[in-house]
Amino acid sequence: MAPRLQLEKAAWRWVETVKPEDIRPEHIDLAYRINLPACKRGTCRRNCKGNPNCLVGIGEQAWLGEIDENAFHNIDDPNSERRDKNTFVGLTNLGATCYVNTFLQVWFHNLELRKSLYQCHNSRAQEHNIESDYEPQSICEHLQYLFALLQNSNRKYIDPSGLVKALGLDTGQQQDAQEFSKLFLSLLEDTLSKQKSTNLQNVIQRQFCGQFSYVTVCNQCGRSSALPSRFYELELNIQGHKNLTECVTEFLKEEKLDGENRYFCESCQSKQSATRRIRLHSLPPTLNLQLMRFVFDRQTGHKKKLNTFISFPEQLDMGPFLEGKQDQKCVYELSAVLIHRGISAYSGHYIAHVKDARTGDWYKFNDEEIEKMEGKKLQLGIEEDIAETVKSQTRKPKCSKGYHCSRNAYMLVYKVQEEESSDSSRTNVEVPAFLQRLVDQDNHKFEEWCSEMADMRKQSVDKGKAKHEEVKELYELLPARDGELYEFIPLEWLKKWLDDSTATKEIDNSLFLCSHGKLHPDKVAESKRVSLQAAQLLYERYSGGPRLDGSSLCRECVSQRCRVLRLKNQLNEDYKEVSNLVKRTLSGEGYWVGKASLRSWRQLALDQLEEDEHETKHSNGQTNGQGPHTNNSKESGPELSEGNEDEMKTFNEDIVCSHGGLSILETERKLVSPEVWTKLRAYFPKAPEFTQNQEPCQQCLTLEQEEKDNEAVSKMMALDQKNQLLNLFHEKNRPTLAKWPQGTDVLYIVPLFFVDEWRKFIRRPTKSSPVSNVGNTLLLCPHGGFMFTYDSLINGDAQHIALLWPSEWDVISRLFIVDQPISIHCFNQATSTGPTT
Repeated sequence: MAPRLQLEKAAWRWVETVKPEDIRPEHIDLAYRINLPACKRGTCRRNCKGNPNCLVGIGEQAWLGEIDENAFHNIDDPNSERRDKNTFVGLTNLGATCYVNTFLQVWFHNLELRKSLYQCHNSRAQEHNIESDYEPQSICEHLQYLFALLQNSNRKYIDPSGLVKALGLDTGQQQDAQEFSKLFLSLLEDTLSKQKSTNLQNVIQRQFCGQFSYVTVCNQCGRSSALPSRFYELELNIQGHKNLTECVTEFLKEEKLDGENRYFCESCQSKQSATRRIRLHSLPPTLNLQLMRFVFDRQTGHKKKLNTFISFPEQLDMGPFLEGKQDQKCVYELSAVLIHRGISAYSGHYIAHVKDARTGDWYKFNDEEIEKMEGKKLQLGIEEDIAETVKSQTRKPKCSKGYHCSRNAYMLVYKVQEEESSDSSRTNVEVPAFLQRLVDQDNHKFEEWCSEMADMRKQSVDKGKAKHEEVKELYELLPARDGELYEFIPLEWLKKWLDDSTATKEIDNSLFLCSHGKLHPDKVAESKRVSLQAAQLLYERYSGGPRLDGSSLCRECVSQRCRVLRLKNQLNEDYKEVSNLVKRTLSGEGYWVGKASLRSWRQLALDQLEEDEHETKHSNGQTNGQGPHTNNSKESGPELSEGNEDEMKTFNEDIVCSHGGLSILETERKLVSPEVWTKLRAYFPKAPEFTQNQEPCQQCLTLEQEEKDNEAVSKMMALDQKNQLLNLFHEKNRPTLAKWPQGTDVLYIVPLFFVDEWRKFIRRPTKSSPVSNVGNTLLLCPHGGFMFTYDSLINGDAQHIALLWPSEWDVISRLFIVDQPISIHCFNQATSTGPTT
């Protein structure tokens, strides 16, 4: 289909040959594009907005054909959150807490630790009312509840945020995992030491604590001194080593103390060269070996990760490294490997491989995801394949049977080898009743949530299926066949109806109406022509209106547009013709046209045509075509333009006076022939019309005569006043205070302002207003006294006043209203030295 602009032009091409009065129904159909061919599916890449018969690409694609149920909802299957049978429970990563999750899984799989934690006294959990949510407070309470959920929850994974918050950890920042392990065990040991049972007080020491001593031997006297110490993990340097045995051997090797590092010998009572080494005395049932992958780089001042490959055995014999007690169990089995994936010590991802103490199966714990290894073997392969871009890519060494090799393992957990026994009590750890009650409460909440989600899915599916059926049924009915009844529906409404993500509102056609209450021709591009049958069904289901059918095509708007478009096409020709005709000498009757209007009529006509073109557009203040709406109120108003062409909005308004009649200023207007006026009138049908015989405004003529009469009176008055006060007008023979004039004992005072205003009137009596009163009150203070003293007038204040002779004052008093006479008198006094003034 042609672009929208071409469709617009095609819809009105007929106006070139058809006058407004000759418009027939087929022209109206063309303007409203009734007979444009409908588009076929597959031919339009997007909907043809200018074609009311194009019903493809409006969103119907999603509904046609068969649809998968899952398309009707965005709700995951709640059962995907359910824990499968015989699997473990994962832990949610709260941002950067994968390192915490790995340790929690390792400690949970330590059955002795779990059993001991369950035995801890917890009055809050035991007395908890299950009507409300249980909120643990102490570290011990959090760990108890978390382990109980990890053991018997119905959820696939649980949220450890309570414990993480209680530990004060920042969920967005990764901590040093090895440091965290030490601090947490120390915190747990401190918490458990407050329990009443001695069995529980010492559980951390019994499980994780071994003993060694630092033995120093003086080279001078041979004296040996031992400093006993406890450990919860052995920190093994891996730099320069290939296997675990080398790392342990280096940890225990002899170190020389000489030079500045010499040792103070108690026997010699002086610093001596000596040797020092660590002697292992006893090992715990759970042996934690920290591989020191994260080391301080002196050059950068930051930690870095060592990506060295280290091999380690599934079975570790610590006998050769022990000194002393020979009855100890020294053979250990690998029970967990903690992995750090990533090249930086400050980022990356932590996962744990843990062996199930009951079955011997290996599992990979990766936050929420838990994967069981095939067979009963530990498989690290994929963790090592995610090869971070290490500059020196060292090849993975071959591993002997019973050994594993890793560049990412940072902690190994070995459990002492137990003799085979049929005693299930050792591997069976039951959740105590008071904790199971809380787990049941959480499981009940989970089941309720699953049920709610399933209901929501079902509702969405049912609603979607119903919509699918509705669309399949209605979309087939939408196209309006030739010759059949039809209605217009907004395109945006149809799109929203077909978009299942939005609620379908009622059909609103109010914005599509012209001022005659019918469908505006311009709005056809934003609407679609549908069959009457489809429209009936849509209005029944969704209601709305006003309904727009074949009788809603607006003849008035089409006629108006036809007139406007024809005039627009005609404008340039008419402009040339009018310009030529105006130059000819007028013979016979004519019409008055404003000269300013004549100068700018082409631009005024263009503005007016564009305004008329949109005149019938729907306005927000009007709905359902209540009364005709026009934009021409300013044309009919009798407001007089100031003669300013820039402000002129309506043709010929420049010769309309303030009373709505013909202006009396003949120089502002020109007579044009009836032929010129007819052409201009076509563009400005509402312009004021004045024939050659039209009388100018009588009111204006009367006012003009009155103005002339007033001017004559003013001139006579000015001449009379000037002759009576000639010296005052010309400022001649003025009295002064500094030298009192002889022959008079009184002078009169008026404000200088009065004299100035009076002189203005005398000079230009027709342009200035006559002065009627003398405002002497200006010179009085609020208490009624004169503002100035004789001395102040002598010293400069005289600039505010004018002095008058008594004869001038007589004239002033007669000609003007005086509010307050002010005079200055001179007295002669007789003194011993003679008369003084």
